Amino acid sequence: MSDVQQAMALLITAFNNYSGKEGDKYTLSKAELKELLQNEFGDTLGKVTDKAALDNIFKDLDTNKDNSVDFKEFCNLVVCLTQMCHEYFIKKK
Repeated sequence: MSDVQQAMALLITAFNNYSGKEGDKYTLSKAELKELLQNEFGDTLGKVTDKAALDNIFKDLDTNKDNSVDFKEFCNLVVCLTQMCHEYFIKKK
């Protein structure tokens, strides 16, 4: 398995480990998203224990406004974080 395939598998596994604990197994509730962000991203996104910050992240991710975050919406977060990290490392060179 290539590095890219492994990365994709890790993203899918991370999402699936948290989705469905409350209701739909294919989406993240706000509580599930909070747990995923805290456990998988640490301080990368700042303090997700801050209710206002979490509310903003959830609102921004929930583009179809169905009060949950599906895998496609979650991928938007991952892509944005990856772009930010890429820009950071380019500036460090």
